[in-house]
Amino acid sequence: MIFERPDLAPHGLEGAIPAGAYDLRPVRPSDTGLIALFTGDLRVAQATSSIPHPLPPGTTEAFIARVMAPGSIEQAWTIDGTRAGMGEVMGVISLTELDIGQCEIGYWVAPVFWNAGVASSAVGALIAANPLACRTIFATVQQGNPASARVLTNCGFTYLGDAESYCLARGGTVPTWTYSRKLD
Repeated sequence: MIFERPDLAPHGLEGAIPAGAYDLRPVRPSDTGLIALFTGDLRVAQATSSIPHPLPPGTTEAFIARVMAPGSIEQAWTIDGTRAGMGEVMGVISLTELDIGQCEIGYWVAPVFWNAGVASSAVGALIAANPLACRTIFATVQQGNPASARVLTNCGFTYLGDAESYCLARGGTVPTWTYSRKLD
């Protein structure tokens, strides 16, 4: 359920998607410091394809401006644990429109919250809410990250095959697994 009326959103989280004990709320400029702190961690950067390491100045601000821009093909939500007495920024999850009805999901969780079900709650909630009306959602994870692969399979994704992608933090290509989930 997406809260479209601010007066109905829990704890004033306009546009929030409940995710178990957490909320997925639209990324906002005040998240810059914590997002930069966590994405500046080599472990987080190396588990993604798009986060460079070291994190150049302005990278986080540019990301937030991009996903907040009207008409952006990428929408991002902060995994907010305030309701559970956890951090205001535990990670970020996003959907990028690829084609009509097709999206790609991406997510990262700060290492301090790893192995606590945060990613599974976030992915499951975003799929259930389906805010971009996706018919098919794709995902790619590095083969060295079986925990993210388990998140996807536990959330109903089907393995499609092996591939490779360029990882900015590693400065080269890495082997990946590709998944999809049909929602129609």
